[in-house]
Amino acid sequence: MKNIQLLGLLLVVAGSFLPLVHVPIVGNWNYWKLDHYLAAACWIFSAGALFGIVNNSVKMARIFAILLILLFGFTLFAVKMQSLEYFSFMPFKSWQEKLAGIVKLRWGWIVEFLGAFIILLAKNNNK
Repeated sequence: MKNIQLLGLLLVVAGSFLPLVHVPIVGNWNYWKLDHYLAAACWIFSAGALFGIVNNSVKMARIFAILLILLFGFTLFAVKMQSLEYFSFMPFKSWQEKLAGIVKLRWGWIVEFLGAFIILLAKNNNK
């Protein structure tokens, strides 16, 4: 179980450096370019999960995995809302939504969520 959870933790940490959002002209952004505070929270939750994995505390590792999933969901919501806010100067709502739609999510989110779900769903074989 530890090895599988450590693999999930590695995916979460590595995923924070992968492209998560594509902004035209600017390029791809990872967690650190999106928001430093959210990236720091991701790493703090990852450190908490690591502490739970190393100390064989399945409950603690799962709590931090749930916190990571909630953080990722909040970040996705915040990216969409921020892109709508960024183009709020447009006179028509349809133009605003059209321009906000050019901000695309990238494949790094798959790695982030996969890692968190691996930590959460790993079975305990030490019964």
